[in-house]
Parts: sequence; structure tokens; C-alpha cells
Amino acid sequence: MTLTLYIFGNRHRDRIKILGWDGSGFWLMTKRLEASRFIWPDNKAEVVTMTTNVLHALLDGDDITTIRRHPKREYLRVS
Repeated sequence: MTLTLYIFGNRHRDRIKILGWDGSGFWLMTKRLEASRFIWPDNKAEVVTMTTNVLHALLDGDDITTIRRHPKREYLRVS
């Protein structure tokens, strides 16, 4: 089952809405931060593809623009 999410933030960045499609219908989830703001990428026209871990970090109020993945390493052989 594939779940597709669209995440929208308001101008003040203290609320987000997540519109989800699960194959049988849409659902809507909203979250409002009382004392803080969500941190978004600087480019407003940018579409961001997220993993589940990055989405959880965003919902926790973490700065997702500073999250860096470890470089992928490929080894030719193991001895």
C-alpha cells in the first residue's frame, strides 16, 4: 500500500496541514505549535521529498534543513 502525503504550512509557520491519500480516500491532519515555529526550506517554490524520519523530525519541530544523510558507501569486496 502506497501512502501519498501533501504537507502545507501557513505564512506564520506555526501550523501545518497534511493531506493524505491512502488509496480509498483522503484524510486531513493538522498540527499547531503553541510556542515555536516549523522550519521550512528557504525556497518557497521548492518541492521537498521526505522520508518518514524527516517527516517525524518536522512534526517534532526540528530544523529539517540541517539534516544531512551519511554518504552512501560502496565496497568492492569484503575480506
